[in-house]
Amino acid sequence: MRVTLDYGRTGLPVELPDDCVVGPLAIRPAEPLADPDGAIAGALAHPIGTPPLAQVARGRRNACILICDVTRPVPNRLILPPLLRTLEEQGIARRDILILIATGLHRPNEGAELEEMVGPEIARDYRIENHHGKALDEHDYLGTTPNGVPVYLDSRYVRADLKITTGLIEPHLMAGYSGGRKVICPGIAALETVKVWHGPKFLEHPRAECGILDGNPVHEENTRIAQMAGCDFIVNVCIDGRRRILWVGAGDMIRAWQEGVRFVEGVVKVPVPQPCDVVVTSCAGYPLDTTFYQAVKGLTGALPVVKQGGTIVLAASLSEGVGSPEFQHLIADNPDLKLFKQRILGKDYFRMDQWQLEELAKVVAKCKVKVVTDGLSAEALRRCFVEPAATVEQAVADSLAEYGPGARVAVIPKGPYVLPYVA
Repeated sequence: MRVTLDYGRTGLPVELPDDCVVGPLAIRPAEPLADPDGAIAGALAHPIGTPPLAQVARGRRNACILICDVTRPVPNRLILPPLLRTLEEQGIARRDILILIATGLHRPNEGAELEEMVGPEIARDYRIENHHGKALDEHDYLGTTPNGVPVYLDSRYVRADLKITTGLIEPHLMAGYSGGRKVICPGIAALETVKVWHGPKFLEHPRAECGILDGNPVHEENTRIAQMAGCDFIVNVCIDGRRRILWVGAGDMIRAWQEGVRFVEGVVKVPVPQPCDVVVTSCAGYPLDTTFYQAVKGLTGALPVVKQGGTIVLAASLSEGVGSPEFQHLIADNPDLKLFKQRILGKDYFRMDQWQLEELAKVVAKCKVKVVTDGLSAEALRRCFVEPAATVEQAVADSLAEYGPGARVAVIPKGPYVLPYVA
């Protein structure tokens, strides 16, 4: 069987043995919107749970629009023009509109990268700034939640007269699904907030999983935090494997997002009859697979359908390496993941990005991981608690030899865009 895995900007064709493959596990067929521009305009004019954007914007002095950073393939070039046009038509001057990139704790997006995200015209003509999660003085303190999370959110958004968020709804390894409230927390939250919300108290909860919302404390808490900040209007989309818009919704932060979640659940959930010995997957290609930090999402997405003691084979470009300096130092400081787990469950240890290593620890506690990449050396991969592999074909052949006759291989070309489960 010849399958192309999402890998970087080009994809990675691989040959897998026909007689033992389950899948490919793929997003269910859904027709992309024939007129996405018209659909977005229609969503702004006929939103879910709020008046039309034109009415919401009327009389406002200024506006802050949150957009996702480069790690999320949101079609900003389609979403932003009608949104911005509506604000200006309602009397908000262009100089009073801020597009704020919700980087969370990721690096800033600037230059050519920014132009690719929003288009050269918007990059040139509008004020666009990055959130800086480690600069506490750029955040307002809104109080502490009943669960003990101190809420510090970007002052530029908190103090805006009109608050708008945009985003993409897809499965998320901790919060169930992305989109909606998530662009506020962690998107514009300070490190002081994220380190508690992404702490073991929340992440070790059995419901803090991909595709789960009911009883998920990560989802419930960042919804509470987003409500503390306020949001006047959202625009969210769902996309297919070719990043075409399948659904667009706008309006109330919770009601519009919930409709999107209902849609995406019907598209991304894919059953398998039983766990597989080997799962071949990706991290959905560029921009999601540029770092090992992000690629962990491809591993957690495959976890529900791999056997205990099985193997996940991940193909990811890792063109920007391991991840942030903090993540690299975290890995270097914790060569033993069992001791790392003991550390974070204590009271006196915290390092930025520890939540992603915590998720990786869950993966390697269940199965082996083999990684195929052009972006990191074999030695660097071993330091990341995974095995290097020259090719996907070789990694699969070695694994099948280990597990013997009857071993099954599931393949998920688009990685975490698909939500596999054992039926």
